[in-house]
Amino acid sequence: MLIILGTVRLPPENLYEARAAMQEMIEESRAEEGCVTYSYAEDVIEPGLVRVTEIWRDREALDAHFASDHLAEWRANWDRLGVHDRDLQLFEAKSGQPV
Repeated sequence: MLIILGTVRLPPENLYEARAAMQEMIEESRAEEGCVTYSYAEDVIEPGLVRVTEIWRDREALDAHFASDHLAEWRANWDRLGVHDRDLQLFEAKSGQPV
């Protein structure tokens, strides 16, 4: 299982416009084979900070995601939306358990 955690930033005044693009990205990604979870969350304290959480079944599924049209479209909108300071980390996990 592969886990991606991190953040992206965008100007707070662009959040309203970005939500539609983020929702489409989330819905398309969740529909992909091998996607366990995919979400964006706006930080409550820092306007414009978006927390990213992704879990993928394996590298094959993640590579397919990286090659997807909806990811390319999302990235094509970054300049217009002011997306910057992308900080994502990839982790590999053997298994999970409730805490």
